[in-house]
Amino acid sequence: MTALMRAVEISEPGGPEVLQLVERPVPVPGPEEICIAVAAAGVNGADLAQRRGAYPPPQGASDLPGLEVAGTVHTLGEGVSGFEIGERVCALLTGGGYAQYCVVPKDHVLPLPSNIDLVEGAGLIETAATVWANVFEAGRLVKGETLIVHGGAGGIGTTAIQLAKALGAKVIVTCSGPEKAARCQALGADRAIDYRSEDFTDVLRNEFGGADVVLDIIGGPYLEGNIKALKPGGRLVFIAFGGGRHGQLDIARVMMNGLTLTGSTLRSRSLAEKARLLAEVKAWIWPLLETGQFKPIIDSRWPLEQAADAHRHIESKLHFGKVILTISDSG
Repeated sequence: MTALMRAVEISEPGGPEVLQLVERPVPVPGPEEICIAVAAAGVNGADLAQRRGAYPPPQGASDLPGLEVAGTVHTLGEGVSGFEIGERVCALLTGGGYAQYCVVPKDHVLPLPSNIDLVEGAGLIETAATVWANVFEAGRLVKGETLIVHGGAGGIGTTAIQLAKALGAKVIVTCSGPEKAARCQALGADRAIDYRSEDFTDVLRNEFGGADVVLDIIGGPYLEGNIKALKPGGRLVFIAFGGGRHGQLDIARVMMNGLTLTGSTLRSRSLAEKARLLAEVKAWIWPLLETGQFKPIIDSRWPLEQAADAHRHIESKLHFGKVILTISDSG
C-alpha cells in the first residue's frame, strides 16, 4: 500500500484561497537524493508568485510550492553518503516544501548547527543563498563599503543586514513605518529609511555620499533613484520587481559612473550551480550561525493547514522576518 502524506497544492492560479490541503504519495528518493521528513517550511515571495500563476516551477520540479525546508533525514537514495537517518538538516528546493516529506539532491542539503532549531532552520537557506549570491558574489560587496537593501524588514532584508554587518559593511535599509525602522536598526542597520516619509536617494547622497551596492526588490519605480544613489563603480542588483518590471534608465549616468546593473533568480539555477552556491554558504555563513553573529529572524509560524493565512499575512506587509509553515507530525 502506498504511503500518503499531507501537502498543500495550488488548485489554480489565484488568491490565497487556491491553496488546498491534499494527500499525495510520499516521495521516494532516487540516486544521490535524500528524502526529508519536513518539520517546517519557509514561505517566500516566489511561492506567492507561483500561486498567482506568475512563476511556474522549472521543468521536472514538483508542482507543490515551497523552496526551503528543515527537518530530519528520512531515507537515503542510492549512493548518498555523509548523512545519517534522523539527522537535522535544511534544504534548498525547486518546489515541494509544503508537504510532510520532500525529496532533494544531496548536494542541496546542509546539516543544521546545534544552536538553530528546526523552525529557524526552515527560514534560513533560501535567504542566505540569495543574499550571498546577490550581495557578495554579483554585488561584490566588501568590508568598508555601503549597502542599501530595499525591503529591510523581510526575510531577505533581515538576513542581509546581519551578514553585511558581520562582514564589515555599512548597511542602510528602506522599510515602511517607524516601528519596522527601529527594529531594523536594532538588528544592526546603520540607518533605516521610512520610505513613506523620506526619499531614500536624498538620504543616501546627503548622509552617506551614496551607496556601493543596492539590493532591490521593487524594480521599475526605484530604478531612477537607485542609479542616482550609486557611487562611481556602484552595483545595482535586482532580485525581484514587486513594483513593476519597467522604469526610466539614465544610460549616460550609468556610463559616466561606471555602474553595473545585474540581477538573478535562485530557483532556475542549475543543480550544479546551486550545489556550488550552497558550498559557499556553508563555508562563509555557517560559522556566523555557530557563533551567533547571524540568526534567522522568525516573524510567525502557521500550521500547514493554514498556508493560505500565511500567504495573506505576507501580502498584508505586516511581517518582520520570515513566515514559517509547521508540520507537527512529520517524521
